[in-house]
Parts: sequence; structure tokens; C-alpha cells
Amino acid sequence: MDKQIIALLYGGRSGEHDVSLRSAAFVFENIDKSVYDILPIGISREGIWYLQPETLSPKDGILPIVKSESEIVSAIPGCGLSHMGKMLSIHLVFPILHGSFGEDGTVQGLLELTNLPYAGADVPGCALSMDKELIKMVWQDANLPVVPFVSLLKGDFKESDGSLDKLPETFMKKIIKFGLPLFVKPANTGSSLGVNRVDSMEELQAALSEAFKYDIKLLVEPCITAREIECSVIGNHKPRTFLPGEIVTKHTFYDYEAKYSDPDGAELLIPAPLPEGTRAEIMRVALEAYRSAGISGMARVDFFVNEKGEPFLNELNAIPGFTSISMYPMMCAEGGLDNKALINELIDLGLSRFEERKGIRYSI
Repeated sequence: MDKQIIALLYGGRSGEHDVSLRSAAFVFENIDKSVYDILPIGISREGIWYLQPETLSPKDGILPIVKSESEIVSAIPGCGLSHMGKMLSIHLVFPILHGSFGEDGTVQGLLELTNLPYAGADVPGCALSMDKELIKMVWQDANLPVVPFVSLLKGDFKESDGSLDKLPETFMKKIIKFGLPLFVKPANTGSSLGVNRVDSMEELQAALSEAFKYDIKLLVEPCITAREIECSVIGNHKPRTFLPGEIVTKHTFYDYEAKYSDPDGAELLIPAPLPEGTRAEIMRVALEAYRSAGISGMARVDFFVNEKGEPFLNELNAIPGFTSISMYPMMCAEGGLDNKALINELIDLGLSRFEERKGIRYSI
């Protein structure tokens, strides 16, 4: 039987470019090469797609990107991906892109236009889960527990004024009601980029400015004393969860450095040491959060669990990290789905969704 060709799409324009290189190395090394041929396509920080040489391989846990003007790949609506005037033979695209222009539905929309199947969540699922405000509104409507929040648009923030009393009154009233400390975060980033803890009102202006470097909308949330718990979910119509894990950070919070730079930045506990009832409730809420957001393929659902053992939804990652220290594949492996089987299933789920949608009518 001929092998299926899987285009591995990695890199990208977001601030999580380097994380994507590590996740791509994981997929490259763990994909079942007896069944699939892998076709790496690296996206530069400028957004240019490059077909990678056949000799490419990971080095030090990173899948590099070789840039050559003769190897540029183009997307052709209705046809697929083209290289040097010829269509590439591709059975499925595996986007392992984190953050903007990869996890937010933009690449998924492009792949829909090219009529190529792809792994992971679809356009609306990615777009919704990327926006921390919108997905929390959906969860609230579904009666799922979330941490209180208030949003602010960049157009309502006059940095040059240097005065918090210039901010919208409703925004400031909610912040005052939250009390200190606070967390300020961009609405559409991952890996804790642009996230800051605010311990005094004097620090708020700088935190808002920093968050607005990464997005035109931000969220402010109260800091709650809680444990950070994550839960892996996989599936299309019948998703399933795995036992949750816990992140015990040694930093003020689980920031970018703790995740990727500091080897001693956090301790990962899989499964999380939780009472059975709390564990079951987290898995139930994770499944409902996944379904209510219309996610398919995969997601990592992140929680805060307070001192009473009550779980609160924090966010959902439609393309979770696949690095060697990422919780998503580790929780799946703990549940009996090893790395090779995990990648196989994600490919099968993407192909299944593509075949199912072939029957949809778009005209009378």
C-alpha cells in the first residue's frame, strides 16, 4: 500500500514561532513513517512558505526552516498547494502552528479554500478558542464556570495620557471590584505572551501597554488562589478526555520563561493529585467546554482549581504544544494513547471530517 503524504506546516509569523519549531520536531520524530511520508513546509517569520529539503531532520529538539527562493510554496484555491508550478501531492495537512496566523482560523480558512483536509479544529473552532473573551462568553452561556473578566479595546486606551482615569468608567469599576492582584493578558495570544501580574494600581498602566503590543484587545482578571490544571481532549463527534495534569510553577505564574526557557521553571504532575470527585468534574467540564465551543480534532482545556476544589475554565488551546515538555501529549500517553497513536488518530480525525463535509451542499 502506498504511503499517505502528510504536509507538516510549522513556524509562522506569531510570537510562538520558536515553540512551533519544537512541536514540529516532536511530530516529525513520532509520526508513523511506515504509514506516512512527511512533507515539511516551513513558514518564515515573514509568512513565506518554503518546501523543506528531503534531508531535513530535527536538531536539538528543533525542526529548522531552510529558506530558498526556489522552494517557495503557494496556495491555489480549489486546487491545493503548488511548488514551482506543480501541484504537490498531499493527503492531509498537519498544521502545528501556535498563536496568530496558525491557531486562530486563518490557516484553516486558507486550507478550506485549497480543498485540502487538515488535522485539528476547523475555522470557527480555532477562531473562537483563540479569543479569550468570546470563548468565555460562550462558556458562560453554557453555564460553565469561568473566572470573572473585563475586556478593553486598544482604541479606548490612550497611552499618551498616562492617566488611568481616562479609561472607560465601566472598565475601571470592574477592576476596582476585582481588587488586587490582577492579571492583564492579550485576548488573542498563547504561551503567556504579553501576560503580566499587577500587584498595585501603579503597575496597571505598564501592563496594559505591554498587552497591547500583542493584540488590539485585552482581558483583565482577578488573581485567584488556585492550582493550574490541564485536561487533554480528542475527537470529533464523540470526543473523550484524559486524566488531568497539574503545573506547579516556580515562577510568579506560568509565564513564557517557565514554559520554555527555564528547565526548572515548573514541575508537571501527571496525573494531577486530585480527589476523585474533583478529577471527574474537571473532565466533565472539559468535555462540555470542548463541545460548546464546537471544537473538533483536539484541544487542551486549562483550568484554575481553587482552595475549595472548584474548577474554573481559563482557556482552550486548539493547537496545544507538542514539545518534549508539553502537557497535551504527556496526558494522552498517560491515558494509553502513545505519541505515534496520537498523531495517527489526529490524522484520521482530520480525514474523517473532510470526507463527511463532502456531502454538504453550498448551492441550490
